[in-house]
Amino acid sequence: MASAPPLLSTGSDAPIPLAAPDALIDQDGAHHLHDLGDGQRVHLVRPADIADGEQLAALIPLGLDGFDRLEAVARLLASLHGRVVPPDTRLTRQQLERAQRMLRAADGAHEGATQQEIAEAIFHTGKLTRDEWQAASARHAVMGLLRDARAMIAGGYRKLLRHRRRP
Repeated sequence: MASAPPLLSTGSDAPIPLAAPDALIDQDGAHHLHDLGDGQRVHLVRPADIADGEQLAALIPLGLDGFDRLEAVARLLASLHGRVVPPDTRLTRQQLERAQRMLRAADGAHEGATQQEIAEAIFHTGKLTRDEWQAASARHAVMGLLRDARAMIAGGYRKLLRHRRRP
């Protein structure tokens, strides 16, 4: 976010989410978690050199990621002006559920849980004998979750922030 140049200033009393009493102030500026509704929040930062009450502007780079950023700004504007916030379309419900399972699997592995214990927690498989576990589809599902979680942890999470692009 940046201060709006006078040429772009509308003079309207647009809501300023960073003037909220729960904003955290540090050397970078004022930080605020703005609630978009439906369990979604966005972290907003008003730079330290922008005064309270000064109208804000969003600057969008004109690269391919600009489309995703425009959508994010549209969602923020809808929230700020009390309108219905459009859904975030970057992930389908299935993709979101898989990402959640990947996080749970990675957390379990980090805490020392075995793959079978992870399967019990995520897929509710119950206790399996050694032979049942070797043949279980949940075993392969957990291995895939852990593999993909490691890739996300290694930087692949950035893909979650973008829409799929056609080549």
